[in-house]
Amino acid sequence: MIPACLRGTVLPFRPILALLCAHSAKARLLPEWRTLVHIKQLHAIVKPAQFRETSLIEKRKMASHIVGYPRMGPKRELKFALESFWDGKSSAEDLEKVATNLRASIWKQMSEAGIKYIPSNTFSYYDQVLDTTAMLGAVPERYSWTGGEIGLSTYFSMARGNATVPAMEMTKWFDTNYHFIVPELGPTIKFTYASHKAVSEYKEAKALGIDTVPVLVGPVSYLLLSKPAKGVDKSFPLLSLLGSILPIYKEVVAELKAAGASWIQFDEPTLVKDLDAHELAAFTSAYAELESELSGLNVLVETYFADLPAESYKTLTSLSGVTAYGFDLVRGAKTLDLVRSSFPSGKYLFAGVVDGRNIWADDLAASLSTLEALEAIVGKDKLVVSTSCSLMHTAVDLVNETKLDGEIKSWLAFAAQKVVEVNALAKALAGQRDEAYFAANAAAQASRRSSPRVTNEEVQKAAAALKGSDHRRTTNVSARLDAQQKKLNLPVLPTTTIGSFPQTMDLRRVRREYKAKKISEEEYTNAIKEEIRKVVKIQEELDIDVLVHGEPERNDMVEYFGEQLSGFAFTANGWVQSYGSRCVKPPIIYGDVSRPNPMTVFWSKTAQSMTSRPMKGMLTGPVTILNWSFVRNDQPRFETCYQIALAIKKEVEDLEAAGIQVIQIDEAALREGLPLRKSEHAFYLDWAVHSFRITNCGVQDTTQIHTHMCYSNFNDIIHSIIDMDADVITIENSRSDEKLLSVFREGVKYGAGIGPGVYDIHSPRIPSTEEIADRINKMLAVLDTNILWVNPDCGLKTRKYTEVKPALTNMVSATKLIRTQLASAK
Repeated sequence: MIPACLRGTVLPFRPILALLCAHSAKARLLPEWRTLVHIKQLHAIVKPAQFRETSLIEKRKMASHIVGYPRMGPKRELKFALESFWDGKSSAEDLEKVATNLRASIWKQMSEAGIKYIPSNTFSYYDQVLDTTAMLGAVPERYSWTGGEIGLSTYFSMARGNATVPAMEMTKWFDTNYHFIVPELGPTIKFTYASHKAVSEYKEAKALGIDTVPVLVGPVSYLLLSKPAKGVDKSFPLLSLLGSILPIYKEVVAELKAAGASWIQFDEPTLVKDLDAHELAAFTSAYAELESELSGLNVLVETYFADLPAESYKTLTSLSGVTAYGFDLVRGAKTLDLVRSSFPSGKYLFAGVVDGRNIWADDLAASLSTLEALEAIVGKDKLVVSTSCSLMHTAVDLVNETKLDGEIKSWLAFAAQKVVEVNALAKALAGQRDEAYFAANAAAQASRRSSPRVTNEEVQKAAAALKGSDHRRTTNVSARLDAQQKKLNLPVLPTTTIGSFPQTMDLRRVRREYKAKKISEEEYTNAIKEEIRKVVKIQEELDIDVLVHGEPERNDMVEYFGEQLSGFAFTANGWVQSYGSRCVKPPIIYGDVSRPNPMTVFWSKTAQSMTSRPMKGMLTGPVTILNWSFVRNDQPRFETCYQIALAIKKEVEDLEAAGIQVIQIDEAALREGLPLRKSEHAFYLDWAVHSFRITNCGVQDTTQIHTHMCYSNFNDIIHSIIDMDADVITIENSRSDEKLLSVFREGVKYGAGIGPGVYDIHSPRIPSTEEIADRINKMLAVLDTNILWVNPDCGLKTRKYTEVKPALTNMVSATKLIRTQLASAK
C-alpha cells in the first residue's frame, strides 16, 4: 500500500521515490511497491504536478553519453530542406521548421533510450566550425557583414560563396570524409558575440523537458584549425588570438549557466595530433582563463579519432576547471595505458567504447570487459559509457533498411542502434544487464566470424603475395609522356574535366525506374547512351581537348563500383553527411573483394565511339574505395586495400585492351586516410601508394594514367604523390587560395602532368575568363608549360548545366588566351 503521508501531496517525483523507498524499507513493503507503483496508481493518490517519469527502472538515466548525432535526418530531411531554400523554393521559416523538428526528434530519441548526457548544439545547417566562426563574429570582410546576429544569408555566403565573392576554404575534418569551413583570421579581426545558437538550442531542448549538454568547438582547437586570412602573413601565430576569443566563450558559458545548464562539452580533437610545447601551453592558459566562468559547471573536454600523445594526456588531465575527459577507445586504444598509469582522482572518464566511425555492431562482451577494468581505476560513479566520437560519421537508423540482407543486417548498428548499445552497456555496468540483448549480440558476432561469405582463399592468397614486392611501370614518367604525346597530339595547356557532368532530375529518374524494373534494360541503355551523346557534344562544342562521358550511369563514384565487386553490401538509406547538404551512401565491405566481370568497359567504349578526341576511362582508385566505404574491422585495412587494387588492375587492363588511351584512377581520398600521428604516416603512405601503383603497373607507355585528388592539404605528402607515378594528376587548388602551388615555389620538382583546379565547383559562382586566366598565369610562374593541364577543381555532378556551360566556356577561353600569349612570347 501507499504510505498515508503521501496521500494528497504535491511533490516532485524524485522526493516521492525517496519517501516511498524509506517507508517501504521500514514496513518491508518494497516488493509490493515495485508491483503497484505505476503512473495511474500514483496519479490517483499524488497530485502529479512535476511527475513525468513512467517507472523507476524504465526511466532511470544510466551513466551514458553520446558525443554527437547525425543532422541530416533518417530520410535526409535537412538536405532537401536546405536545397529547397537555396533554390528559392521555400522560406527561412520553412527551413527552420524542418530543423526544429529534427532536433526535437533526436533529443527525444536519446532521452527515451535512457541516455543521461545528451548533446545539444551539435546540429548545424552546414558545419559546426562555421557555426563557431559565426558565434565569434569572425566574418571575412568580403561578405560585407555589418554586425548584429549573423543571419542565413551571411552564413551560407561564407559556406558556399555568392554571385560576387567566393566561399571560404573547405577541407577534411581530420581523417574523415566530413568537410569543415576553415576560419580565416588575422591580427586586425574584431571578435564579437554574433550567434546565440548554443544557448537557444539548449533552451529549446529544455522546453521539451530534456536537459542537454551544450557542445562547443573548444577555443584552442578552433584556432589550430584556422588559417591566416588572405593578405595576412602565412607565419601569423593564430594562437595569439586566444585572448581575443575567450571573452566570447565566457559570454556563451555565462548565458548557458543562466539558462540552467549543469554540464558543458568542449570538443578539443586537436589534442590527438602531434602538438608542440607552445600549442599545449595554449590549452593550459585557455582553461585557466575560463576557470572562474566555468565554476559551478561540470566541464567535459572531448577528444577523438586517435590516441592522445603522453604529453597531451598530461596537459588535458591537468586543465583548470575541467571535471571530465572523453577518449576515443576504439581508434585510440593505447590511451587505455595512460588511463591505467595515471588518472586524476575524482574526475569523470567518458569512455568512448562504441565506434562512432563504422557501422558494425559493438562486441558488447568485449566492451563491458574494458569498462569493468576502467571502473576499477576511476570508480563506479565516475565512469560514463560513451561513443568514440560523434555518430555523424555513421548512417542514421538501421530500421530504414528493409531490403538489406538479413544475415549482414544482424552484424550492423547505425547511429540509432549505437545509442541503444551505449545505454545497454551502461545498464550492464550498473548491474542491470539485459541478458537477451547481450545473447543476441554474441550470436551475431559469432555469425560474422564464421560466415563463409566473408572469406575467399584465392583472393587472400593473391593479396598476400603483393606485400613483399614493388609494382611500377617499366619506364620513367618523362619517357612515357613523350610516347603519349606522339599518340594523343594534345595542344599546350590541354583542357579536360574531372569526370562527372550534372546529374539531372531526368537522369536520376531513369536510373531509379531501371532499378525498380519499371523500364527495360534496352530502354535504360538507350537513355544513358543519349545522355553520353549530349555530354560529348557539349564538350566538343566547347572545344575541350580530353573528354569524359559524364558518368550518367553512376549513382556515386564508390557505390557504383562496389555494386559490381564481391564482398560489398549496400543500404537504401545509409546516408552520411560529407559537407553542407551533400550526403554520401558508403558501401559496406564485409568480405574479401574481387571483380567478377568488367565494370566500365561497355560505357567507355560506347563514349569513345562517339568522338575522335581522347575519351577518359573513369575509375575510382582502391584507397578511395576503401576510405569512402564502411570497412570490415576484422583484418588490417591495407589487406582489404590490396584486394581492391587487384580488382581495379583487371579493369584497367580491360579498358586498355578495348582501346581506351587515357584512364583516370581517382584517389580523391588518399590524403584523407593519412593517420593523425606523424609516427604512423610512413606505413600508411607506403601501402596506399603501393595500392595505386598496383592498379596500372602493367599498362603500355602510350596509355596515359591520370589520377585526381580533392579538398585536403597535400603539401606535406607531395613526395608520396610523386611516388604514385601517375602520368597526370588533377588536384584541388582554387578554394584553398592556391596553397598547393607553394610547394613548387619552394623548389619541389614535379615532372609529370599536373592540373591544379582553376575554379571551385562546390560553389554556384561562375568565374570570369580573366579570373581563370590569372590563375593559369600563377601556375605557369611555378610549373613548366609542357606539364600544365587546365581543369576544374572536381567533378561537375552537383552543379547545374546553367552553371557548368558558362564556367567551362570561360575556362576554355582563358586557356586559348594564354596559349596565344605564349605563342607570341616565343
